[in-house]
Amino acid sequence: MTYVIHGATGAQGAPVVSALAAAGKSVTALTRTADAAVDGAQRVVAAGYGSTAELTEAYRGADGVFVHLPVVSEEDRVTYARNIVTAVRAARPARVVFSTSGAPIDPETGGAAAVLADGLAGSGVSHAVIAPTFYLENLLMPYVLDAVRERGVLPYPIRVDFPASWASHLDIADAVAALFDRPDITGVISVGQYPAITGPDLAEAFGARFGKDVVFEQITPEQFRSSVAPLLGEGPAADVAGFYAAVSTLPHRSIALEESAQKLLGITPRTTGQWLTDIGL
Repeated sequence: MTYVIHGATGAQGAPVVSALAAAGKSVTALTRTADAAVDGAQRVVAAGYGSTAELTEAYRGADGVFVHLPVVSEEDRVTYARNIVTAVRAARPARVVFSTSGAPIDPETGGAAAVLADGLAGSGVSHAVIAPTFYLENLLMPYVLDAVRERGVLPYPIRVDFPASWASHLDIADAVAALFDRPDITGVISVGQYPAITGPDLAEAFGARFGKDVVFEQITPEQFRSSVAPLLGEGPAADVAGFYAAVSTLPHRSIALEESAQKLLGITPRTTGQWLTDIGL
């Protein structure tokens, strides 16, 4: 059984490769270059989101495909989403698991994640959509982590009283591996902590791990944009800031228990403290 993993050397794909390899699955890693070294992969294939032909060839005969969209301009993401759907329809892999990476999937609001989720739903191919809210790995960005270490402050562009169901890339990998073994589960599966936690809860977990007092600091989406622009580029950073500006109007970002990994897969995502321990921070 062969499983094709997008971004196999990246933050989201690499844990999926590791989880599948640990379960004895055969993994084909999709990367930018065919000579990339990917621990746990039996095969490495260079396939770009911009080439429908390359994607179709990579997906053909696969027992499962894990896909997520890269952090680039939304215009490019929409193009990539359409290319993936075209390739899935042509190659007909046995199953596709798509992580939205926290992007909205409401067709009325549009966007690349919604295009991809809708396209998979109409493809006739078995699929599931993983819907996380916020990634704990966002808190490892230098702007955030340096502030924790140097000032005892955890800065993030959400309200102090904003409850959210945070998840890690490790949690997503656990859900992906389970969903490949459970083709009976389709539709949207929410992955994240439940009950939801707030910024001060995150700061408390960091403080316990670092052995110091850490407080949460609400920053603006614009402050966050300027901090991530050197890492992501100006265009994607502006999209990220727009996302958090929209989130600021919501009462919360908690998952619904009835569509959660806890209920549907029997998987409980890591607490913040458990995650910090697992990544060895």
